[in-house]
Amino acid sequence: MIKTLLAQIRQYKKDTLLAPLCTAGEVLMEVLIPFVTAAIIDRGIEAGDMGQVYRYGALMLALALCSLCFGVAAGRFSARASTGFACNLRDAMYCNVQTFSFSNIDKFSTAGLVTRMTTDVTNIQNAFQMMLRIAVRAPLMLLCSMFMCFFISVRLSLIFLAGIVVLGVALAAIMLRTTGIFNQVFRKYDDLNASVQENISAIRVVKAFVREGYENEKFKKAVDELYRLFVKAESLLALNNPIMMLVVYGSILALSWFGAHFIGGGAAKERIVLGHHPR
Repeated sequence: MIKTLLAQIRQYKKDTLLAPLCTAGEVLMEVLIPFVTAAIIDRGIEAGDMGQVYRYGALMLALALCSLCFGVAAGRFSARASTGFACNLRDAMYCNVQTFSFSNIDKFSTAGLVTRMTTDVTNIQNAFQMMLRIAVRAPLMLLCSMFMCFFISVRLSLIFLAGIVVLGVALAAIMLRTTGIFNQVFRKYDDLNASVQENISAIRVVKAFVREGYENEKFKKAVDELYRLFVKAESLLALNNPIMMLVVYGSILALSWFGAHFIGGGAAKERIVLGHHPR
């Protein structure tokens, strides 16, 4: 399945490769900015050297501009790659449908095929674009951030490790629960498209037998079922942000608490990122 999908990238391989590379560059620039900020404070403001403040300030501005350029380029390349990928995929699916035998035609409904080439391909397109950006950005940002945390204090970094474990377990549980619901949603899309198709293609028959009320009720039932499943799935997905905020603010509180105890007990030795001397 994966090989079949990747084969549809074709002429958009260059954009597919450049998107994660630009995303990596964006992450690198963002990670370097805090180091420059520390240098401004330690080598410029505390030392009273305004020349250093201006030099490091200009460097920070350059890094921010580079990050912006990398981000714009990553968005452009990922949009081109995902849109082209979806275009090729729809074209390949349509050509494949033309080769169906009579047994295949009996097996796959028209509504199901329409759903596959519209809603499903759009979902795959969005997922592909997110993979090119978020699936590259998030792990790189995590690794770089954890490196910086361990560089400053190994003991305090364990707080973030615990937060990552809690967050990972919670998000995995939500994902497993919502996956089954969205599988039902895709099947309900087939029912919805089938109802629309039947009413459009056989509108004269429906009117001739005065079946408008029945067809309206049938369509309303399909819509309501789709609405119910979507609300159920989105209600679970809505827990993502509160859980993330709980972990983030819990980590900040734990970091402040233990950091204050370490400093009060004389156990914390802070290092300046660029100066490498204790405060």
